[in-house]
Amino acid sequence: MHQRFIGKNVLVTGASAGIGEAIAIRFAQEGASVAINYSRNDAGGASTARQVRQAHAEGGFDGASVFIHKADVSDEPSVKGMFESVLGEWGRLDVMINNAGIQKPAPSDESLTQDFDRILGVNLRGCYMCSREAIKHFLTRPGGGVIVNNSSVHEIIPKPQYLPYSVSKGGMENLTKTLALEYADRGIRVNAVGPGAIVTPINMSWINDPAAKKVVESHIPMGRAGDSEEIAAVFAFLASDDASYITGQTLFACGGLTLFPEFRTTWSS
Repeated sequence: MHQRFIGKNVLVTGASAGIGEAIAIRFAQEGASVAINYSRNDAGGASTARQVRQAHAEGGFDGASVFIHKADVSDEPSVKGMFESVLGEWGRLDVMINNAGIQKPAPSDESLTQDFDRILGVNLRGCYMCSREAIKHFLTRPGGGVIVNNSSVHEIIPKPQYLPYSVSKGGMENLTKTLALEYADRGIRVNAVGPGAIVTPINMSWINDPAAKKVVESHIPMGRAGDSEEIAAVFAFLASDDASYITGQTLFACGGLTLFPEFRTTWSS
């Protein structure tokens, strides 16, 4: 395991389960102090914190710490309060991970405006506000900073019956590129990760159903779903100095889903 984040402070939103939990643990395994954000799952937040502390202990990172802050990233006062708490605790933030995300299926002609607003509020507005607050802080001291956003293959692949989710991820692509371009000359890098079908709580509808999982994996060129740890490793890479010349990009970690898998056979020729 690398040790690329010793002495670094990282804030991860939506870190009480799934990919967010794995990201928090991965950064801790590499020596970072980790701030865990979540909005509802108290038990999950506490569980992530325990695993982060365990990772620190196993790695011998005595100087690293863990900080928990419950906040709704779609609510501006909550976001500002979170940054006040994190910076009050540490005085410095080096890496912002915008991971919090929700989805709710519905035929687009039957979808509710309130659900559209809620999903974009968490997935896109929350990413915007957390990025803005992080950048404000990065600009106050030397050294720049890093933002990595959790996007999706549905940043570029339509997802019928998940219109708000797809729209939020499409917006995240442009948010990532715009912020990257705007602040590139001030030492601030902004990138995104685009996961495919990953074994996380958000995908329980098919994970625990062998027949449904077989159908899902039949569409993936690599023939299997990914796991959270694989995605967390990509976040750690993009946040590290190993990616020091990368900004404004989405790195798709999707087992080949973005390669137009329907063209694995030459049906069109």
